[in-house]
Amino acid sequence: MSDEDVMEQLQAGVVQAFDIIVHRYKDRLHNFLYRYTHNHEDCEDLVQETFLRVYRSRHSYERIAKLSTWMYTIALNLAKSMYKKKQRMSLISIHADERDPDDREFEITDSKMLQDDQLHLKFSMDELQKALMELNDDFREAIVLRDIQQLTYEEIAEITGTAMGTVKSRINRGRQQLQDLIGDYVNSETF
Repeated sequence: MSDEDVMEQLQAGVVQAFDIIVHRYKDRLHNFLYRYTHNHEDCEDLVQETFLRVYRSRHSYERIAKLSTWMYTIALNLAKSMYKKKQRMSLISIHADERDPDDREFEITDSKMLQDDQLHLKFSMDELQKALMELNDDFREAIVLRDIQQLTYEEIAEITGTAMGTVKSRINRGRQQLQDLIGDYVNSETF
């Protein structure tokens, strides 16, 4: 019986026909996919996935194409998809390779803020706000415009109508006063 005849039997509901297709093609698909992947595990996964797709799509097969061509097309498309997925994924060991003297251990940083850190940040911001309110108006204005609004010295000078040297002086003196006011708070929070 030809491959196409066996496939017609599978389409008609003869489940044993699938076993015949698997028996005929498992080695051929394995050899084909191994040449593409050069990895036995990936190859095995792809062979199984190919047969799964063949079974699920058995009713979409039309006899105008050879069964082998249809199956190899499925297998190749699966291999290409896997290859693209693997290109997007990168495997990184977090441990240094002891055989490689230039290899370093990979450090993982967690960018999520813990609740304790969020609470600490809120308290820090509250302390900063209190300290800002203790500065005289000229220093607070200069600090807010420069450090919070991110304006240039020139823009601050123009907005406040003061000389550039005065702006720089107010910012430096204001920062120093803030450091003096919140330094105790920051230092008491460190371990």
